[in-house]
Amino acid sequence: MDGEADASTQSVLLESLEAGVLTLTLNRPGRYNALNVPLQEALALAIRRAGTDDDCRVVMLTGAGKGFCAGADLADRSITPGDVRPDLGESLDKRYNPLIRAMRSLPKPIVCAVNGAAAGAGANLALACDIVLAAKSAKILQAFARIGLVPDAGGTWILPRLIGDARARALMMLADPIGAEEAEDWGMIYRAVDDDQLMGQAREIAERLAAGPTRAYGLMKRAFAASFGNSLDAQLDLERDLQREAGGTDDFVEGVRAFLEKRQAIFGAGKSGA
Repeated sequence: MDGEADASTQSVLLESLEAGVLTLTLNRPGRYNALNVPLQEALALAIRRAGTDDDCRVVMLTGAGKGFCAGADLADRSITPGDVRPDLGESLDKRYNPLIRAMRSLPKPIVCAVNGAAAGAGANLALACDIVLAAKSAKILQAFARIGLVPDAGGTWILPRLIGDARARALMMLADPIGAEEAEDWGMIYRAVDDDQLMGQAREIAERLAAGPTRAYGLMKRAFAASFGNSLDAQLDLERDLQREAGGTDDFVEGVRAFLEKRQAIFGAGKSGA
């Protein structure tokens, strides 16, 4: 990527790597970090890079300013009755769907710190992460019905699995916002925290994961992804195969050795766990 492109992506997505934690900050605060093409492309590129960078052991995703993500940027979607209708399916095929697939298949954990409102595709972007924390003041809103659209960015797959079919249908059809504390009670997110503690707690979790067995986390994600579509027998077979992979890693050797020596394990030695 040339310097001009780098500057463009940095204007919409801030990236920093420290102690194995790659922090990605959606950076369109004046638009509540609404997703436009440059931001989507920058985020997808950063996720792909994270998958191949051994120095990155966990990704932390958050938003700049007062909101996490307002969903798709509708500024260029003004349509009059005589206009040609846009092909929204094409934008899903080109950008949203590859991004969600990349996040769910990333062989490293993604921690999300929802620092403000998360609406529409922005809500489902957060829910696609592995561990989600939200500020107590944050609201999560499946806003699609308000503009006559169907939930996307994986929402119709992820949300029913998190909170059940009845609640997912109601939230999506009624387009009512849900607060962070209720979202925690329902199992939609991992934890609701005081606003001033959000980034500190998210960082603490991310650093804990960064010091953990990265390869095992990636194998766990493969097991989670398959579990709802598998029979028990198929899932047991998958667990066997994944455990075989985990047992062949240096992290397993180190974990057992540390347990027997009654000390803290040092996983990865700066790598992703061979």
